Amino acid sequence: MKFIKPLLAASFTVMSAVALQAHADALADVQKSGVLRIGVPQDFAPFGSVNSDLKLQGLDIDVANLVAKGMGLKAQLVPVPTASRIAYLQTHKIDLLISTLGKNAEREKVIDFSQGYAPYNNSVFGVAAIKVANAADMGGKTVGVARSTFEDLMLTDTVPKNTIIKRYEDNNSLISAYVSGQVQLVGTGDFVAYSLGEKAPDNKPVLKYVINVSTCYVGLNKDEPALKNKVNAALTAAKKDGELNTIVKKWLNVPMSEKLATTFE
Repeated sequence: MKFIKPLLAASFTVMSAVALQAHADALADVQKSGVLRIGVPQDFAPFGSVNSDLKLQGLDIDVANLVAKGMGLKAQLVPVPTASRIAYLQTHKIDLLISTLGKNAEREKVIDFSQGYAPYNNSVFGVAAIKVANAADMGGKTVGVARSTFEDLMLTDTVPKNTIIKRYEDNNSLISAYVSGQVQLVGTGDFVAYSLGEKAPDNKPVLKYVINVSTCYVGLNKDEPALKNKVNAALTAAKKDGELNTIVKKWLNVPMSEKLATTFE
């Protein structure tokens, strides 16, 4: 019997060492390869889109390159569909997810998040003739969203049951639906809606109400604290030297809030 406690202690030590090793593996793997695979949007301007030269551009693209550079790694940008972006991370097709990712309790059960890196308000927009001031006013109306986005989740939870939510597989499909008149209300990000107005100048979307004041975060798999610490260190350095604020102003035409710029965890 006197050997039981030492054996248990030894077993616990071994298990702890194994756990710590597993936690370090993700960072060790990317450092060994020298490449950081980052999931990014390609159909969600101004966060991520393809320019005339077929190159990715946008806020998330710049942040992805910034994080990789800050970690001393080469960025391998992987375009990910909005609806399955978290699945790309969980199946280890990517190491990080930088794709206008908001944080909520359900997502925190399955993935981890970095400190915030950019503002992002989720709102309902639509044609001027439709009178909507809050979630209760959405009863009987039809609203378009990109499937599995924050707007999809939050509207599903807040609008009356007789609201029709049309879900599109990606943001390009959602934009096309609004421009073609298939939907007159959309749930999307503020900055996306403003750029949408450029594509529908005769039917510019008007802000109806803000669903949620949100923030963009880098998504990581659970139990990767070493990798998370490195990502946060890169973002902290970029906040302190102003580089991240420059990127935000470049793409969103607004600066980071003081709170976001001084939050380092």
